[in-house]
Amino acid sequence: MHNILPNLYLIDLDLPVTGFRKFISSWLYRTDELTFLVDPGPASTAEHLLKELKQAGVNHLDYILLTHIHIDHAGGTGIVAAEFLEARILCHPKGIPHLIDPQKLWAGSLKVLGKLAEAYGPIAPVPESRLFFAENIGTPTGEIKIIETPGHSAHHISLQFSELLFLGEAAGVRISVGNYEYIRPATPPKFIYEIYRRSLKKLLPFSVKNLCFAHYGFRNSDETYFARALDQLDFWITLLREQLREGVSDENELMEVLLEKDANLRFFSEMPKDIRERERYFILNSIRGMSLYLQEREMTE
Repeated sequence: MHNILPNLYLIDLDLPVTGFRKFISSWLYRTDELTFLVDPGPASTAEHLLKELKQAGVNHLDYILLTHIHIDHAGGTGIVAAEFLEARILCHPKGIPHLIDPQKLWAGSLKVLGKLAEAYGPIAPVPESRLFFAENIGTPTGEIKIIETPGHSAHHISLQFSELLFLGEAAGVRISVGNYEYIRPATPPKFIYEIYRRSLKKLLPFSVKNLCFAHYGFRNSDETYFARALDQLDFWITLLREQLREGVSDENELMEVLLEKDANLRFFSEMPKDIRERERYFILNSIRGMSLYLQEREMTE
């Protein structure tokens, strides 16, 4: 557990999978008046999360807030919620049925992720009575504002509280590489460019001081970050369209072109080998989603 700011903590949820360290996290906000947890993480790390909370003396949660229900973010919600019976669980309405009965979500996760899904662990169900959705949550110390950002998934939301903006994967993935920053889109299939782009544009006007990422960490905000992520998204789509039209369809070749031409990826080679392996997996996944989108568009135009 890392104390990032007064009352704000990042909890690492590392997996025994190559490169899955300092990548998945949960956020804890804690004062005498209000305590909430953002994204409890996968089921396989739930006991570790509970241990960290216990060691920190957290014996009460007002809310468990889910940015989305992908199993690396919400798979352990049911396990954590069982230890905090007072906590209300915020989830987008499209995600609620899948938490009540996670069989379909689990089957889909296994199909798409395979052994990685097994490392995350089977999704723990959540009692329907615990789940709710609201556009804003009133608290003794201010509102938690819910922003629908469905680019990464149809059930994705971002959360603003005071000067904090919890982004989940709405603005992709960021990794500190020494004193520098590596960023990439988080666009798994099924990817729809227009929706992802609108979600990023929705975040542009937010002038909070602090950005909290699910993958990974914290940064002070500035007005250029979301514009940078938006420009990167447009660059990837334009470049992939050009490459596909030139007959380049091999995902590994496309990735090499992106690594060469996208300045946001220029620190890729400086990351540890295991982190590069992890990032290669996810970059290829995004290339696959974008390529399918572009191919479908070509067929309908």
